[in-house]
Amino acid sequence: MIRKLNLKDIETVKRVLEVQIASYKIEAQIINFYEIPPLKDTIDTLKNCDETFYGYYINDTLAGIISFKIIENTLDIHRVAVHPQFFRMGIAGKLFNYVENIQNNINKVVVRTGRDNLPAVNLYLKNGFQKIKDIEISKDIYLTQLEKIL
Repeated sequence: MIRKLNLKDIETVKRVLEVQIASYKIEAQIINFYEIPPLKDTIDTLKNCDETFYGYYINDTLAGIISFKIIENTLDIHRVAVHPQFFRMGIAGKLFNYVENIQNNINKVVVRTGRDNLPAVNLYLKNGFQKIKDIEISKDIYLTQLEKIL
């Protein structure tokens, strides 16, 4: 079940942070870069961010999250995280599809991930995204920007 998350609720924020950190630690290991901004989040930074969050629940367990902003007619995805115990269950793809379909005024979706995070890059490509460019964020560390035209 997918539902909108209320980041003003402290218990929800704690669960989001737990999923986010567990997931982004895996990405950090894959790309050998541990300065990923979501790894530095705290309860306060999450509570005060201006992104919209949705969560994927299995029973009462938060298994995955997605966050985004709408900028003009673009759905700008900021975070996608699935707890490692729920990897390879299609959760990220279900979250993409859900947020794309609830926003009827968008014509494009953009997302960024570590260029060397091949599982994530391949997931985006499988879900209709195309690589747009690589962005160097630190010496020899790159993000790949992908987009999907709707």
